[in-house]
Amino acid sequence: MLNSSKPTSGSIVAEPEPIKVDWSTTALVIIDMQRDFMEPGGFGETLGNDVSQLARAVKPIAAVLAAARDTGMLVVHTREGHLPDLSDAPPAKVERGAPSLRIGDPGPMGRILIRGEAGHDIIPELYPLDSEIVIDKPGKGAFYATELSDVLEKYGIENLLVCGVTTEVCVNTTVREANDRGYRCVVIADGCASYFPEFHEMGLKMIKAQGGIFGWVASSAAVLEALKISTTSA
Repeated sequence: MLNSSKPTSGSIVAEPEPIKVDWSTTALVIIDMQRDFMEPGGFGETLGNDVSQLARAVKPIAAVLAAARDTGMLVVHTREGHLPDLSDAPPAKVERGAPSLRIGDPGPMGRILIRGEAGHDIIPELYPLDSEIVIDKPGKGAFYATELSDVLEKYGIENLLVCGVTTEVCVNTTVREANDRGYRCVVIADGCASYFPEFHEMGLKMIKAQGGIFGWVASSAAVLEALKISTTSA
């Protein structure tokens, strides 16, 4: 996927230890940076969350996204949401908790968490290019009931740079799914966020614990530096 003039490998300073990656077999996966989670009036706020907590991840993601685009890296965006008839939304999910609006209810950005509605779409700051892949998923993990496995296999991907929201839910679920499928995951710490800062911290600890049981954790600066060093040394 990388431009032929770009580097093919680099070492990322990470925890629990540095990881060397082949950029040509690496994809950037941006999880659920949707208006329904990021903005007032969306699904996240209906659950009683302070959506401003997620804003901190936008700039780090944007920086890595720009670098990925410059190198020709495969970029995958995901969106959680459901079909308009809710046929892919389990009743247990729709009925859970006591939100002010449930999945499928009309809201200020259209029906809550429904594909095709304004709230379901990705925020403007990180909007996908036409050439980038968008995976619509009905669950927390990006592999469940989606074409993601086929896409990654098609492009020969072995390593995933993972970021997005929320750290402990959709990011963690996707990383665990990817780990079971043999992918090496580097989670971009400041490119993830949670409505609950303590959950963000613990979610990252779970990934890198026990020698990196689910993957590696690195800062956006470390990823950018690895790309920069690879480029200047190529």
